[in-house]
Formats: sequence, structure tokens, C-alpha cells
Amino acid sequence: MRYGTYWLSSALFVLAASSLAAAPQNAPMPAGGAPAAQRQAPPPMRLMSTDIADGKQLPAKFTCAAGNDAVSPALQWVQPPRGTMSFALIVHDMEPRPRKGVDDILHWLVWNMPAIASALPQGVSPASSDLPDGSHQTNGFAGQGGNFGYRPPCPPQDVPVAHHYAFELFALDQMMELPDKATRADLMKAMDGHIAGHASLVAPFNR
Repeated sequence: MRYGTYWLSSALFVLAASSLAAAPQNAPMPAGGAPAAQRQAPPPMRLMSTDIADGKQLPAKFTCAAGNDAVSPALQWVQPPRGTMSFALIVHDMEPRPRKGVDDILHWLVWNMPAIASALPQGVSPASSDLPDGSHQTNGFAGQGGNFGYRPPCPPQDVPVAHHYAFELFALDQMMELPDKATRADLMKAMDGHIAGHASLVAPFNR
């Protein structure tokens, strides 16, 4: 009888230990209070437009095909990262490689758009490098023909392969200290280490 009691007690002890080992351990609570698996990353910043669509042909009214009536497209963005202090926009033609370099062709550069900004309207005036919200613009040939802003895309005519025009928006964690005649290289150098978010649209165009 003594052996039976001892055997039963041992079996109960082993069973209890096995159940404890199989039970899931509580996940550590992070500083935010919820388990890491339940936390969700913030949604990415998005760049949108009522005038152009990602991957779709750039409408003629935003290109040199419209002649003197060409205008810049409207752009809107949402969900900037927390801590954004300014925005910068770079519009460039990704196909040409002048002098076989890393730079392609710049068509528009806007920097120091304020953190509260969420859009650029259609037809931003190219008449000045200074914009009403305190931001600045240039285009690689600032002042040529009285144009300091958006330079309409104008790829070679009758070339079957379309050029691709990237509209890239950067959310930055500070305002940029740049001269009025800053180049894209100046902006890229100043942005390095301060890019909190990025979004883009790419529209092909040929004529």
C-alpha cells in the first residue's frame, strides 16, 4: 500500500510539472503597455494626385506639349511621420544620365515646405523662387525664361521609349539651411540623416 501511495504522488507531481512547462509564458510588457505582437507600425506616408496617377502616362497639360500653358500638377500627401518639421519635393526625369553621372535631369525642387503643409495646388507660379508659405523652389535652370519653378517634362520627340518622371516627397525632421540658389546636390547633402519619411509617384511620358 505504501508503494502505491508513493507511485500515485510521484505521478501527480510529474503531471503538474509537465502542465506548467507546457503553459504559454506571459509576453513581456513593453513600455507602451501592449505586447509587441499587438502593436502596429504607423501607416506609411502617401503621395497622391488628382492630376496624375502612378504608372500612368503624364497628361499633356503638365508637359511641354502644352506650350506656354503647361502647369505643375496638384499633389497631396497624408500620414507624415511624427516629428516631421518640413517637406521637400524633387521632380526628375530618371532616364537621361548626363556625363554618365549619378544625377539625371531635374525639373522641380521645392524645400522647406512647412510641417502643416499637406498639398501643392495645380499651377504653382514659377515666377519666383520664393513661395507664399515660406518654401523655396528651383529647377536646375532657375530664372531661364522667367521660370524659377516647375519645368515641364520635354523628352526627345518621336522616341518610342517613354521617359519616367518621378515626383518624390521627403518628410524631414528639420528645416533646411540652404542658399536661395541651392542645387539638388545641396539639398540631398542637407537631407542626409534627416529623412523621416518618403513617398513617390512615377509617371511615364513620350511624344
